[in-house]
Amino acid sequence: MEENQQEMPFLDHLEILRWHIIRSLIAVAVLSIAAFVMKDIVFGVVILGPSKADFFSYRALCKAGEYFGTTAFCIDELPFIIQSRKMTGQFTMHILSSFVIGFVLAFPYAFWEFWRFIKPGLYATEKSASRGAVFWVTLLFALGIMFGYFLVCPISINFLSNYSLDPSIKNEFDIVSYVSTVTMLVLACGLMFQLPMVVLFLSRAGLVGPKSLKAFRRMAIVIILVVSAVITPPDLVSQILIALPLMFLYEISILVSGFVKTN
Repeated sequence: MEENQQEMPFLDHLEILRWHIIRSLIAVAVLSIAAFVMKDIVFGVVILGPSKADFFSYRALCKAGEYFGTTAFCIDELPFIIQSRKMTGQFTMHILSSFVIGFVLAFPYAFWEFWRFIKPGLYATEKSASRGAVFWVTLLFALGIMFGYFLVCPISINFLSNYSLDPSIKNEFDIVSYVSTVTMLVLACGLMFQLPMVVLFLSRAGLVGPKSLKAFRRMAIVIILVVSAVITPPDLVSQILIALPLMFLYEISILVSGFVKTN
């Protein structure tokens, strides 16, 4: 650990941390304001995209089905409408969706600020071992966001909009419910894809190892299934779509931990 970091008073550390947090919040705020201004694109195209039959994922699914000689995967329409049942519903969801977009876009910079704060306190070997952390965290977060937005959200929305107890019951979703579901699924996927990086740092700290992760595998599967059930809509398809990649990431984490222990 660097000597100047060892001798720095605790209050000075807090002051440095405060400015890292302030800069991160400013980045989120600026990008959220930009998203708020670009309402037609952010809300009309991005947020409401999975609710439209011409969404990229639905068209790709249709083309994949046509490749195999079937149109069963083609979606002509989604049998639901979105309503706003509260006077402040649309405005509130406009603010929420803008903040989510701002957070997603600012996440790489915010993590970079966090990394700048903790990096000086690491030993030289720890710095070397954690080289590229910002890149991998950003990449995994981006992959998780895209997985949630282009796969989990469309399939969940399609399933729930077509699910019916009786033909006389029409699906009319509230805008608050729709936006909350989309943002929760997307952000959850983005954050849960950080599992390998979390295991990497815990392995570096000596808190976990490949043997303990393998011994904990059955319990981890149960936890993954429970988490998937909590963060997804109440349908089996969405839960499986979340659980399977998490199980895969857990196996990757075991390999990552084993690599750390052998180096």
